[in-house]
Amino acid sequence: MGQELNSIALRNIQAEIEGNSGKLESVIKEIIDPYCRDLDKYVAFIRDCLKDGENPPTTDELDDFCLNLSTLIYFAGGMCEQLGIRDDIAKALYREVYNTRRSMISTGTIADKDSIAELESQQERLTNLCYSRAYKIVKSKVESAQELLSSCKKVLTRRMSEYELTKFQR
Repeated sequence: MGQELNSIALRNIQAEIEGNSGKLESVIKEIIDPYCRDLDKYVAFIRDCLKDGENPPTTDELDDFCLNLSTLIYFAGGMCEQLGIRDDIAKALYREVYNTRRSMISTGTIADKDSIAELESQQERLTNLCYSRAYKIVKSKVESAQELLSSCKKVLTRRMSEYELTKFQR
């Protein structure tokens, strides 16, 4: 019976975690969307083009992928740095609120004061976590898009080499 209770308690905790993480994921998505919307749409477009195994992308399409990805990466990379600034500000705000709350507590042990200050600055901490995660996600998307761009360039180079070889053999 004790194990059954633990299982129920674990499921309740898991449900709470899923509910709260869903809320945070929604906030993070709202933060990220203006920064990555165009890049996400274009990468999805490329993915859809690649799904058609019978009709691989043409050389012209690969050229288009390279040019558009380069442009989108440029803008998303700059926006990533803007998000980094917001992350830094959110972190500073959290530390400021935490330290202010901590300094106002005059009674209790050090651990008690730390715990109270942590609880009283929890909203700022969650906001900081949202911006921190958003920055990391945008940075990861930019890096992945750079890998995709590199792959497109490699395919183009291979095709050019094959074309030159075929042209030479004639």
